[in-house]
Amino acid sequence: MGTASVESLAQGAATMPNFPVEPCQFDDVLCVQVIAEMRNSAREAVLPPSLHPTIPAALSIQAWRVGGSQWGAFNLVMTRVSCRSGVRARGFTTGVLVTTKAACDGLRTTLGLPAAVADITIRDGYDAVTVAAIRDGRAALSINAIDPEPMSPDDVQYTSTIHLAHTPNGLRLVQLEAEHHATRVERLAATLGTFDAEAWGERRLDPYRIVSASSAQGHIVIPAIRFVCKPDELAFTGTESVNA
Repeated sequence: MGTASVESLAQGAATMPNFPVEPCQFDDVLCVQVIAEMRNSAREAVLPPSLHPTIPAALSIQAWRVGGSQWGAFNLVMTRVSCRSGVRARGFTTGVLVTTKAACDGLRTTLGLPAAVADITIRDGYDAVTVAAIRDGRAALSINAIDPEPMSPDDVQYTSTIHLAHTPNGLRLVQLEAEHHATRVERLAATLGTFDAEAWGERRLDPYRIVSASSAQGHIVIPAIRFVCKPDELAFTGTESVNA
């Protein structure tokens, strides 16, 4: 199980005053995902006790270029550590950067994501996709992905996101079960040029070998939150229904 201090993790947690009762929809989305192996030193050490690490340790980087949402258009990048909550695969969010204040405030208060404003560019062409993020004047991330190969939309699956937030139930792990509705999916060959771990909330993150990369176009729906979990208790006993 994870060995990170819940108190330390909570320092960057967002506050959501209420649990959303309506889904959030993101339209005209380009979603770029890169999964990379990490050093084992950043396995248990970056997860709260309620989550189990995966073997090998892996980091998922997702970049979204959103054409429309309740907060307008924006770009987003999030980093997630591969883990399990009970028997279910999850991605524990360590950092989220987003390009507009409206989206940042909305993601924090509505979904509890630990978002911060940054400069993000996501470009796609017939032969390449690039992602770059700059936070507080420092390069936080750069990805270059080439040689797109078409795949079936069913060939790519995304694990649900879980993150720490202050909720009406107290400090909890919030589960976001994003539904990706893709109309076009491509496999990519990606390289990670820059990765500033501190910009993504955890200095021990150390992705060193890319396992897979893909891009998908379509829309994303995040249904109303149904469950949260106590961060210091295993999911089998610590999971709570928000409607209870």
